[in-house]
Amino acid sequence: MGELTVERLIRACGDDTAEAGITIRTELEPVAGPGAPVKPAVYEGGKYQFDRRWWGDGEDRKPVDVVVIDNVPSQANRCEAALERLRERLGLPVLELDLQGLGLPPHLPEKLSSFRFPHRNADAYLRDSQLGDDRFLDTEIGAGIFDGTADNPTPLLQWMPHALLYGFWQSHLGRKRSQAKLARSWVSEIVGYVPAATDVEVLGLKGDPLNLSVDDRASFNEDDLVADQWELLIGTTKSQDRGRKRERLSELGHGQVPVSGSPAGMSFASVMQTSTVSFASLRRIHTSDPSASAAARALLASLGLVAHVGAFGRAFSLRSGADLRPRSTTWIWLGADEDEALSALSLEEAEALFHGCVERAESAGLPVGSLWQRDPIVLRPNEALTKAINATWPNDAER
Repeated sequence: MGELTVERLIRACGDDTAEAGITIRTELEPVAGPGAPVKPAVYEGGKYQFDRRWWGDGEDRKPVDVVVIDNVPSQANRCEAALERLRERLGLPVLELDLQGLGLPPHLPEKLSSFRFPHRNADAYLRDSQLGDDRFLDTEIGAGIFDGTADNPTPLLQWMPHALLYGFWQSHLGRKRSQAKLARSWVSEIVGYVPAATDVEVLGLKGDPLNLSVDDRASFNEDDLVADQWELLIGTTKSQDRGRKRERLSELGHGQVPVSGSPAGMSFASVMQTSTVSFASLRRIHTSDPSASAAARALLASLGLVAHVGAFGRAFSLRSGADLRPRSTTWIWLGADEDEALSALSLEEAEALFHGCVERAESAGLPVGSLWQRDPIVLRPNEALTKAINATWPNDAER
């Protein structure tokens, strides 16, 4: 069984190599046991993502119904969350948008990190932030991040290397400014094969120990039921405030209410995760020196591997009703002439591989490793963004 080393990874990421990448295939099982229901991701309209895929080997290979339990963008976000947790151990840099002091409700984050920006280095939150008294875009760090491309990856390697791995589209600067794109080099998804049923709904009842009548209606301010008392409308009584909502008591959380209509979890014959880092895709990234380019690509590949193991190397929870654990994992080196099984990496081994790739990239003159800033770069929302946040979530002083 093949070993994955720093040297092998760097050679495979060179300009003239024909190595294709690494694929990790993992058979997953619900924590509740084989065949237990798993809740796939739900999209607009309460829909699951159905598809048809080939399943099986050899003569038994056939197209079957599948449901995408966790899609490619979602898997990338989970890997980024793992990198955020491992940041200090890996020595990675981070930018943080500080939201403290805005009086946000407790379910919202007090900060957004560069591992959480929806569009990574191209995100509107990053564009609408400031560093000290300066607009972030006008600072050296900010200008470099927003000017980063596949042909100018150095500032992203220094401040947001994961953006070069998971991809970006610089589409929030205006039509006359940069529209730089970089396709993701790491692709992963979790798919449920052969669902036992595809039209099962959740049925239930939200209880009420006093069984208040849901036929009665109430007038209330749906934005804040704490600061503004609701009013029960009995008979022909009408609310004097036309701006208040008039709905059944169930909208206020009272009464016994039947629950139905939402899709239920599904039982699958098999749940599989397939994750691939493409050397072909990484070869889009270039520096002025071919050896430095190969080292940069290897660093990014190892970053993806450590993120994957950190996110999915043990039992994990995707959402309520979707707790899974790995049962068997196969790592495959996609070679130029033939494929080869690799020894799977533990988290400690993946971290060691990453640190080795970082050292080689730093030796090649790239701004990584000891040149990564360990303390967070703390940003604040600018005036326009602050107003937008406060308009959506007024703090106590503005209510």
